Amino acid sequence: MIGQRHDRNGAHFAFTDRWGGVSAVPYEELNLGGAVGDEPAAVLANRERAAAGLGLDPARVVWMNQVHGADVAVVDGPWGTDPVPSVDALVTDRPGLALAVLTADCVPVLLADPVAGVVAAAHAGRPGMVAGVVPAAVARMTELGARPERIVARTGPAVCGRCYEVPEAMRAEVAAVEPAAHAETSWGTPAVDVTAGVLDQLARLGVTDAVASGVCTLESPDHYSYRRDRTTGRLAGYVWLNRDGT
Repeated sequence: MIGQRHDRNGAHFAFTDRWGGVSAVPYEELNLGGAVGDEPAAVLANRERAAAGLGLDPARVVWMNQVHGADVAVVDGPWGTDPVPSVDALVTDRPGLALAVLTADCVPVLLADPVAGVVAAAHAGRPGMVAGVVPAAVARMTELGARPERIVARTGPAVCGRCYEVPEAMRAEVAAVEPAAHAETSWGTPAVDVTAGVLDQLARLGVTDAVASGVCTLESPDHYSYRRDRTTGRLAGYVWLNRDGT
Protein backbone atom coordinates (compact mmCIF):
# COMPACT_ATOMS: atom_id res chain seq x y z
CA MET A 1 0.00 0.00 0.00
CA ILE A 2 2.65 2.53 1.04
CA GLY A 3 5.38 1.85 -1.48
CA GLN A 4 7.89 4.34 -0.08
CA ARG A 5 8.03 6.40 3.09
CA HIS A 6 10.65 8.83 4.33
CA ASP A 7 10.82 10.67 7.65
CA ARG A 8 13.34 13.47 7.99
CA ASN A 9 13.75 15.94 10.85
CA GLY A 10 10.06 15.88 11.73
CA ALA A 11 8.82 15.93 8.13
CA HIS A 12 6.97 12.94 6.72
CA PHE A 13 6.84 11.91 3.05
CA ALA A 14 4.98 8.92 1.61
CA PHE A 15 4.21 7.51 -1.84
CA THR A 16 1.67 4.77 -2.51
CA ASP A 17 1.85 1.83 -4.86
CA ARG A 18 -1.23 0.23 -6.46
CA TRP A 19 -1.90 -2.54 -3.94
CA GLY A 20 -4.04 -2.94 -0.84
CA GLY A 21 -7.23 -1.25 -2.01
CA VAL A 22 -10.72 -2.19 -3.16
CA SER A 23 -10.91 -0.93 -6.76
CA ALA A 24 -11.72 -3.41 -9.54
CA VAL A 25 -10.03 -3.87 -12.92
CA PRO A 26 -8.67 -1.78 -14.60
CA TYR A 27 -8.06 0.37 -11.49
CA GLU A 28 -6.97 -2.41 -9.18
CA GLU A 29 -6.40 -1.98 -6.38
CA LEU A 30 -5.51 1.26 -4.54
CA ASN A 31 -6.68 3.88 -7.01
CA LEU A 32 -6.75 7.26 -5.25
CA GLY A 33 -7.83 9.37 -8.22
CA GLY A 34 -11.41 10.56 -8.26
CA ALA A 35 -11.60 11.62 -11.90
CA VAL A 36 -10.47 8.53 -13.82
CA GLY A 37 -13.73 6.60 -14.09
CA ASP A 38 -13.47 4.47 -10.95
CA GLU A 39 -16.40 4.01 -8.57
CA PRO A 40 -16.50 6.99 -6.15
CA ALA A 41 -17.18 4.70 -3.19
CA ALA A 42 -14.06 2.67 -4.01
CA VAL A 43 -11.92 5.80 -4.27
CA LEU A 44 -13.22 7.04 -0.92
CA ALA A 45 -12.51 3.68 0.71
CA ASN A 46 -9.01 3.64 -0.78
CA ARG A 47 -8.28 7.16 0.46
CA GLU A 48 -9.42 6.13 3.94
CA ARG A 49 -7.21 3.02 3.85
CA ALA A 50 -4.16 4.94 2.66
CA ALA A 51 -4.62 7.63 5.32
CA ALA A 52 -5.08 5.01 8.05
CA GLY A 53 -1.90 3.27 6.90
CA LEU A 54 -0.03 6.53 7.44
CA GLY A 55 -1.67 7.36 10.75
CA LEU A 56 -3.53 10.29 9.17
CA ASP A 57 -7.09 11.50 9.51
CA PRO A 58 -8.53 11.24 5.97
CA ALA A 59 -10.57 14.37 6.66
CA ARG A 60 -7.29 16.27 7.19
CA VAL A 61 -5.82 15.33 3.80
CA VAL A 62 -6.04 18.13 1.22
CA TRP A 63 -6.33 17.28 -2.47
CA MET A 64 -6.27 19.48 -5.57
CA ASN A 65 -7.75 19.58 -9.06
CA GLN A 66 -4.56 19.19 -11.09
CA VAL A 67 -4.44 20.88 -14.51
CA HIS A 68 -0.77 20.72 -15.61
CA GLY A 69 -0.11 24.35 -14.75
CA ALA A 70 2.03 26.28 -12.27
CA ASP A 71 -0.56 27.81 -9.93
CA VAL A 72 -0.12 27.30 -6.18
CA ALA A 73 -2.68 27.44 -3.37
CA VAL A 74 -1.77 28.16 0.25
CA VAL A 75 -4.16 26.23 2.48
CA ASP A 76 -4.99 26.31 6.17
CA GLY A 77 -7.49 23.46 6.33
CA PRO A 78 -9.59 21.00 4.32
CA TRP A 79 -11.75 22.47 1.57
CA GLY A 80 -15.02 21.48 3.22
CA THR A 81 -17.84 22.69 0.99
CA ASP A 82 -15.57 25.01 -1.01
CA PRO A 83 -14.73 24.01 -4.59
CA VAL A 84 -11.40 22.22 -4.95
CA PRO A 85 -9.17 24.73 -6.77
CA SER A 86 -7.53 24.02 -10.12
CA VAL A 87 -3.89 24.22 -9.08
CA ASP A 88 -0.80 22.03 -9.30
CA ALA A 89 0.79 22.75 -5.94
CA LEU A 90 -0.35 23.15 -2.36
CA VAL A 91 1.51 24.82 0.51
CA THR A 92 0.66 24.95 4.20
CA ASP A 93 2.16 25.92 7.54
CA ARG A 94 -0.47 24.04 9.54
CA PRO A 95 0.86 21.02 11.44
CA GLY A 96 -1.26 17.91 11.16
CA LEU A 97 -2.57 18.92 7.74
CA ALA A 98 -1.45 16.52 5.02
CA LEU A 99 -1.08 17.64 1.40
CA ALA A 100 -1.62 15.11 -1.39
CA VAL A 101 -0.67 14.94 -5.06
CA LEU A 102 -1.95 12.42 -7.62
CA THR A 103 0.17 10.95 -10.42
CA ALA A 104 0.42 8.11 -12.92
CA ASP A 105 3.72 8.99 -14.71
CA CYS A 106 4.11 12.68 -13.78
CA VAL A 107 6.53 13.56 -11.00
CA PRO A 108 5.08 14.01 -7.51
CA VAL A 109 7.24 16.50 -5.62
CA LEU A 110 7.05 16.72 -1.82
CA LEU A 111 8.82 19.55 0.01
CA ALA A 112 9.26 20.43 3.68
CA ASP A 113 11.12 22.91 5.86
CA PRO A 114 10.67 21.38 9.32
CA VAL A 115 12.27 24.39 11.04
CA ALA A 116 9.76 26.82 9.55
CA GLY A 117 6.96 24.28 9.76
CA VAL A 118 6.08 24.62 6.08
CA VAL A 119 5.32 21.82 3.58
CA ALA A 120 4.31 21.65 -0.07
CA ALA A 121 3.13 19.09 -2.61
CA ALA A 122 3.49 19.70 -6.35
CA HIS A 123 2.35 17.91 -9.50
CA ALA A 124 5.17 18.21 -12.05
CA GLY A 125 4.24 16.75 -15.39
CA ARG A 126 6.16 17.84 -18.44
CA PRO A 127 4.04 21.01 -18.92
CA GLY A 128 4.14 21.89 -15.23
CA MET A 129 7.88 21.36 -15.00
CA VAL A 130 8.40 23.66 -17.98
CA ALA A 131 5.98 26.22 -16.54
CA GLY A 132 7.89 26.21 -13.23
CA VAL A 133 5.40 24.72 -10.78
CA VAL A 134 8.15 23.55 -8.42
CA PRO A 135 9.94 26.94 -8.26
CA ALA A 136 6.51 28.53 -7.73
CA ALA A 137 5.84 26.20 -4.79
CA VAL A 138 9.24 26.96 -3.26
CA ALA A 139 8.57 30.69 -3.66
CA ARG A 140 5.30 30.41 -1.75
CA MET A 141 7.04 28.34 0.93
CA THR A 142 9.62 31.10 1.41
CA GLU A 143 6.81 33.64 1.85
CA LEU A 144 5.75 31.56 4.87
CA GLY A 145 9.25 31.53 6.35
CA ALA A 146 10.90 28.54 4.66
CA ARG A 147 14.48 28.77 3.44
CA PRO A 148 15.70 26.79 0.42
CA GLU A 149 18.81 25.50 2.17
CA ARG A 150 16.60 23.91 4.84
CA ILE A 151 14.05 22.40 2.48
CA VAL A 152 13.92 18.61 2.22
CA ALA A 153 12.64 17.42 -1.16
CA ARG A 154 11.52 13.97 -2.25
CA THR A 155 10.22 13.01 -5.70
CA GLY A 156 8.15 9.89 -6.14
CA PRO A 157 7.63 7.19 -8.75
CA ALA A 158 7.41 8.63 -12.28
CA VAL A 159 8.12 7.65 -15.86
CA CYS A 160 11.89 7.79 -16.33
CA GLY A 161 13.89 9.43 -19.08
CA ARG A 162 14.71 6.04 -20.60
CA CYS A 163 10.99 5.45 -21.23
CA TYR A 164 9.40 8.87 -21.80
CA GLU A 165 9.60 9.03 -25.59
CA VAL A 166 8.59 12.32 -27.24
CA PRO A 167 8.98 13.90 -30.69
CA GLU A 168 12.33 15.57 -31.30
CA ALA A 169 10.68 19.00 -31.53
CA MET A 170 9.10 18.54 -28.10
CA ARG A 171 12.39 17.44 -26.54
CA ALA A 172 14.09 20.52 -27.99
CA GLU A 173 11.32 22.77 -26.66
CA VAL A 174 11.59 21.30 -23.16
CA ALA A 175 15.40 21.31 -23.15
CA ALA A 176 15.43 24.97 -24.15
CA VAL A 177 13.81 25.69 -20.78
CA GLU A 178 15.33 22.85 -18.70
CA PRO A 179 18.48 21.42 -20.31
CA ALA A 180 18.74 18.70 -17.66
CA ALA A 181 15.48 17.20 -18.95
CA HIS A 182 17.05 16.34 -22.33
CA ALA A 183 17.10 12.54 -22.54
CA GLU A 184 17.16 9.53 -24.83
CA THR A 185 15.12 6.35 -24.54
CA SER A 186 16.79 3.01 -24.00
CA TRP A 187 16.02 2.29 -27.66
CA GLY A 188 17.71 5.47 -28.90
CA THR A 189 14.87 7.91 -29.59
CA PRO A 190 14.22 11.43 -28.20
CA ALA A 191 12.95 11.53 -24.62
CA VAL A 192 12.32 13.86 -21.70
CA ASP A 193 13.42 13.23 -18.11
CA VAL A 194 11.03 15.28 -16.00
CA THR A 195 12.56 14.14 -12.70
CA ALA A 196 16.00 15.32 -13.80
CA GLY A 197 14.49 18.67 -14.78
CA VAL A 198 12.82 19.04 -11.38
CA LEU A 199 15.98 18.12 -9.49
CA ASP A 200 17.95 20.69 -11.47
CA GLN A 201 15.37 23.36 -10.71
CA LEU A 202 15.62 22.56 -7.01
CA ALA A 203 19.42 22.68 -7.10
CA ARG A 204 19.37 26.11 -8.75
CA LEU A 205 17.03 27.32 -6.01
CA GLY A 206 19.47 26.16 -3.33
CA VAL A 207 17.63 23.00 -2.27
CA THR A 208 20.43 20.50 -1.72
CA ASP A 209 18.57 17.73 0.16
CA ALA A 210 16.62 16.38 -2.83
CA VAL A 211 16.26 12.65 -3.46
CA ALA A 212 14.41 10.89 -6.28
CA SER A 213 12.42 7.67 -5.90
CA GLY A 214 14.22 5.69 -8.59
CA VAL A 215 11.02 3.86 -9.56
CA CYS A 216 9.84 4.15 -13.17
CA THR A 217 6.07 3.87 -13.28
CA LEU A 218 6.02 2.60 -16.86
CA GLU A 219 8.44 -0.21 -16.03
CA SER A 220 6.92 -1.15 -12.64
CA PRO A 221 3.82 -3.39 -12.49
CA ASP A 222 3.37 -2.21 -8.90
CA HIS A 223 2.56 1.33 -10.01
CA TYR A 224 0.00 3.00 -12.24
CA SER A 225 1.18 4.32 -15.61
CA TYR A 226 -1.01 6.30 -17.96
CA ARG A 227 1.46 5.95 -20.80
CA ARG A 228 1.46 2.16 -20.42
CA ASP A 229 -2.22 1.48 -19.73
CA ARG A 230 -4.21 4.65 -20.56
CA THR A 231 -7.26 3.68 -18.49
CA THR A 232 -5.75 3.24 -15.05
CA GLY A 233 -5.66 4.53 -11.47
CA ARG A 234 -3.64 7.18 -9.72
CA LEU A 235 -0.91 6.98 -7.10
CA ALA A 236 -0.60 9.56 -4.34
CA GLY A 237 2.20 11.34 -2.57
CA TYR A 238 1.61 12.76 0.92
CA VAL A 239 3.61 15.26 2.96
CA TRP A 240 2.90 16.52 6.49
CA LEU A 241 4.32 17.65 9.81
CA ASN A 242 2.87 16.20 12.99
CA ARG A 243 0.93 18.46 15.31
CA ASP A 244 3.64 18.20 17.95
CA GLY A 245 6.40 18.97 15.43
CA THR A 246 7.81 15.44 15.46
